[in-house]
Amino acid sequence: MSLETTRECPECDEETTFWRAASMEVHIGVKAKWRCSECERTVVTIGDGSVDSAAAE
Repeated sequence: MSLETTRECPECDEETTFWRAASMEVHIGVKAKWRCSECERTVVTIGDGSVDSAAAE
């Protein structure tokens, strides 16, 4: 897993770089916290991205 990714930020409403703030192995896959480089918004993904806290808003 890389240390950065480009994705749509729900706070900035544009595509920005997110940095991996933390990650851990859980029973359903890797849980990762990503932080927006522009606004510091944190997004959590689990597994292959099928669980994504950005989609919940």
